[in-house]
Amino acid sequence: MTITEALSERVTELITAKEITQYRLAQLSGIAESTIADIRKMRNRGTNIQNINAIAQGLGMGLDEFFASPLFSLENITD
Repeated sequence: MTITEALSERVTELITAKEITQYRLAQLSGIAESTIADIRKMRNRGTNIQNINAIAQGLGMGLDEFFASPLFSLENITD
């Protein structure tokens, strides 16, 4: 799995768990909904850490919690 795929899956996993929409996440994070859509659809291969941090904060967590997922373990990332 690539980092792009892991980010897409993690954002989708978290909005599903929090039972919010992509639009609501955009409101909470201050990130354009199109940016979140690009991350989820893996159209943005160069997502910056500021956007990921804003998304994490919008979900009420820090980067440590956002990345505390097996999706980001060394054995799962291929790029």
